[in-house]
Amino acid sequence: MTDFALKRQQILSKIEAACKKNARKFEDVQLLAVSKTHPAEVLRAMHAAGQCRFGENYLQEALSKQEQLQDLDLEWHFIGHVQRNKTKPLAAHFDWVHGVDRLIIAERLSTQRPENLKPLNICIQVNIDGQDSKDGCVPAEVPELVQQISQLANIRLRGLMVIPKPDNTVAFADAKTLFDEVKAQHTNPDDWNTLSMGMSGDLEDAIAAGSTMVRVGTALFGARDYKLDK
Repeated sequence: MTDFALKRQQILSKIEAACKKNARKFEDVQLLAVSKTHPAEVLRAMHAAGQCRFGENYLQEALSKQEQLQDLDLEWHFIGHVQRNKTKPLAAHFDWVHGVDRLIIAERLSTQRPENLKPLNICIQVNIDGQDSKDGCVPAEVPELVQQISQLANIRLRGLMVIPKPDNTVAFADAKTLFDEVKAQHTNPDDWNTLSMGMSGDLEDAIAAGSTMVRVGTALFGARDYKLDK
């Protein structure tokens, strides 16, 4: 087993243990590998270990990796903040966009999504605990945003993404409450199935609260002084 396969299995085991502890199904929590700053050959090695979902924060870096890895069947998630001048390449080159917090961004993504591609999966980023340094809409804005974004032709609205303050595990429960409240009034409730929260240090708490997708970088890839297997 390669180092990447071992690290991935260790994370999956943590996810499985957290699911078992909280009476949840292991298959209901997805692992998103946060691969920012890691070169394409590392993603290729992680894919060989079984990982298909990758999350990127920086657009130009991600586009370069996509070009180098176009022979692989990968699912690309953009998890950084979405700027208006970046929506066109995001709409054309990603499967998921997590950092949507304004209607204008969703509208641009929908309009700019190429006709030959499936609708773009998006999550609304919510500043769940009111951090000055974090992007995202306030919780009170979510219901109206959901109603508006649900009507866009080339968007598939999937759920919420949150990044609470460290050790603020109560925020995970708040996000789950908001997620459930919105699901009850969503135009397409079957699509509303993704609660993206939890990272390397707090994935167990996030899963206990109801996360369906954990974003793991350091614990999965390790430090950047790795050696690739030849």
